[in-house]
Amino acid sequence: MRLDRLPISVLRTRYVPGGWDVLAFLLVFVFFIYCAEAARGLTGSLARLQATPISLAPSALVGYSARTALRMVLAMLASLLFTFSYATLAAKSRRAEVILVPLLDFLQSVPILGFSFTTLLFLQLTPGRVAGAELAAIFLIFTSQAWNMAFSFYHSLRSIPDEMVEAARNFQLSPWMRFWRLEVPFAMPALIWNMMMSMSGGWFFLVFSEAITVGHTTVLLPGVGSYIALAIAQRNLAAIGWAIAAMFVVILAFDQLLFRPLTASADWFRLDQEAGFTANRSWALTMIRRSHLLRFAHSAFAAMLRAGIRPVAAWGAAPPRPKGVWHSRWVDYGWYALLIVTGVAAVWRIAMFVLGEVPPAEVGRVLLYGMFTLVRVAVLIAAASLIWVPVGVWVGLRPRVASVVQPVAQFLAAFPANLLFPIVVSAIVAFRLTPDIWLSPLMILGTQWYILFNVIVGASAIAPDLRYAGENLGVRGWLWWRRVALPAVFPFYVTGAITASGGSWNASINAEVAAWGTETVRAHGLGAYIADSTAAGDFARNVLGIVVLSLLVVILNRVFWRPLYARAERKFRIS
Repeated sequence: MRLDRLPISVLRTRYVPGGWDVLAFLLVFVFFIYCAEAARGLTGSLARLQATPISLAPSALVGYSARTALRMVLAMLASLLFTFSYATLAAKSRRAEVILVPLLDFLQSVPILGFSFTTLLFLQLTPGRVAGAELAAIFLIFTSQAWNMAFSFYHSLRSIPDEMVEAARNFQLSPWMRFWRLEVPFAMPALIWNMMMSMSGGWFFLVFSEAITVGHTTVLLPGVGSYIALAIAQRNLAAIGWAIAAMFVVILAFDQLLFRPLTASADWFRLDQEAGFTANRSWALTMIRRSHLLRFAHSAFAAMLRAGIRPVAAWGAAPPRPKGVWHSRWVDYGWYALLIVTGVAAVWRIAMFVLGEVPPAEVGRVLLYGMFTLVRVAVLIAAASLIWVPVGVWVGLRPRVASVVQPVAQFLAAFPANLLFPIVVSAIVAFRLTPDIWLSPLMILGTQWYILFNVIVGASAIAPDLRYAGENLGVRGWLWWRRVALPAVFPFYVTGAITASGGSWNASINAEVAAWGTETVRAHGLGAYIADSTAAGDFARNVLGIVVLSLLVVILNRVFWRPLYARAERKFRIS
């Protein structure tokens, strides 16, 4: 039997070769050097940093990539902390769920430029220092990662099988132990895939995170995003090529050192494993399991988990908790009334702020822009579904192909639309094309992969018994798609389509205004309106555009996507 296929408990009793310790030491040493390089100048002067121009030399991308990758990692850690706290509270508290889930729906619809005003807030926290600008960039990356992960974790917590919840209750696990022993392992497979997509979403909006212009305030941080922004402004195709190469190297490093080990370890938590199932393998995970050096970190984490263990008083079911006054219906009524009053006050405040500077006729025009963007999103989601659902099913049924497609799709999802501006803008200007049509594909460039990733997960989760039954009965062709494949992947597809739809709305800001050097083309839509108002520092029109966009996304989710998701859960999910 191969040593790398044994459980962790068995590996601890076997001889561990020292080569893995050497490799682990080298990687940890390089990681600390990388952090030192990325954090250099963090407390320096912001004026001196802004006076130092961004270099388009290929050698400069080494340091820029390090700083960008560190921002991405810190944003991912913040997103995980937010996911574990926010989504857990929403899933376990009925009163919190009433406000937290719609709020999360709203936050997911707010474009990254909608949070650009926080740049001024973070700059005021550390006046004249680089730290405030770095915090602003990390927060903007966080807003492109956290919401998707929180939704995934929330839905996983809501779908834990009742028998597993009952077992945890009978063992009288504390809330801390139940979280780490049941809830996190159960949600791990779906959460890891959404972490990969969230990381790609951070890359997609990287230019807006590192090169921000809010009115007369411009923040330009050294990084791959600002490098791309300068290369586009100077129409430097060679620099764009080097930026693509740097992105590929960093994404590949993330895949090998972070996501591959996580994906391989998540296979141990799957509930539906057929006989002869072979888990994914990762050399980094093998190194972590065999290295004495990295075992100290594992021991510390295990000790933290054991701190939440409490002795079982008696074997059997735990006694039910008595309900107090806090759980009465009148408290619910008071809570709902407070939420309604707060919502009405917020709407009134926003309306007064916007209508104080924006005429009512312009509000109607912005709603019309929203309809233009809505049509683009609907057409693009339908087209992407027709392409990627069959491809995702084919890939998901072949684990070896899925392991190859995973990093490729992750890189394509991270590919910023800005890098295609030279081709798109030049073609529109040269052939006198209509921007309203030919800028539209840029909206789906980075979000179509949510559909592909979720369909792959759904296809890989098709029960082996169902597949074998279809093969034995000779189900082929369209009948197989209609009776086996589509019902099995439909809930996963709806999840991916919801995320892709929201991402396409956000990407409209990046796609409806395209610039290459001095050439700028615009499409009529809500994204262009928000981008222009943000660049002009017009906060009233910026708020109007963001509110209209968020309102349309929330209504679309509540009227169309959520009922479709409920139908998928009720009719098509196989348990």
